[in-house]
Amino acid sequence: MNAIKKYWAIFQITLINSLAYPGELIGRSLMILPFMWIFYQLWKVTFSAAGADTINDMTIYSTMWYLMMAETIELSRPRLANTISDNVKDGSIAYILNKPYNFLLYQFSNSMGETIFRAVMNAILGGLIVWWLVGPPPAPLGWVFAALALFGTWVLNFCISCLIGLSAFLVEEVSPFVWIYQKFVFILGGFLIPLDFYPAWLQSIAKALPFAYMVYGPSKLLVSPSVELFVNILSMQALWIVVLGSILILAYRRGVTHLTVNGG
Repeated sequence: MNAIKKYWAIFQITLINSLAYPGELIGRSLMILPFMWIFYQLWKVTFSAAGADTINDMTIYSTMWYLMMAETIELSRPRLANTISDNVKDGSIAYILNKPYNFLLYQFSNSMGETIFRAVMNAILGGLIVWWLVGPPPAPLGWVFAALALFGTWVLNFCISCLIGLSAFLVEEVSPFVWIYQKFVFILGGFLIPLDFYPAWLQSIAKALPFAYMVYGPSKLLVSPSVELFVNILSMQALWIVVLGSILILAYRRGVTHLTVNGG
């Protein structure tokens, strides 16, 4: 119980710290406004060129609300991998590893604290502009299902980002791995284009990988909520959390033995 209180306290402190600079929080979240405007213009032209109101069961209304959730998820992600890399480069990782807490649980609590208010602010601003562009938000059930799936999204993102960050124990610079991960999320996660618009064979590949359950899953639940889809998304998230979480624990144990600390 004391261990849980310790990590809960870390989460609370980070959460409060994220409100210390409200101007920075709001300023970063404003980025979602031009993104949603550009997406609206692109998809309006696409639907117009297709001469149809519906493409693969998606309308411009559902596409825009889908993309609002996708942008909220992407813009709310903390830069965990780069932070761990910076800690290794400047030597501060030595102080972090010597603290009386589990390194992975500390990073997880810290990441969750950084994410919550960013996600709320992005959802509010993104929701307002999409409401103005295409109409009122989807039904409340979609918001409930999407909000529940968001926790799985954040845990999956933590597992992969932390794995990339741990690679700094060997190579120090992790930016190339971050870029590759980001591109997988953009394409196979359904961030730029909903997976519904992909050919069937590419949808099958994407839905067999964890990226689809980090972006596509919660975003699709928002616009097309159903119990069957909700159970499928949460089941796949749980499966990938077990797989990636196990790999993360093993990678941390191996990585610490190879770590060379710089600075002082």
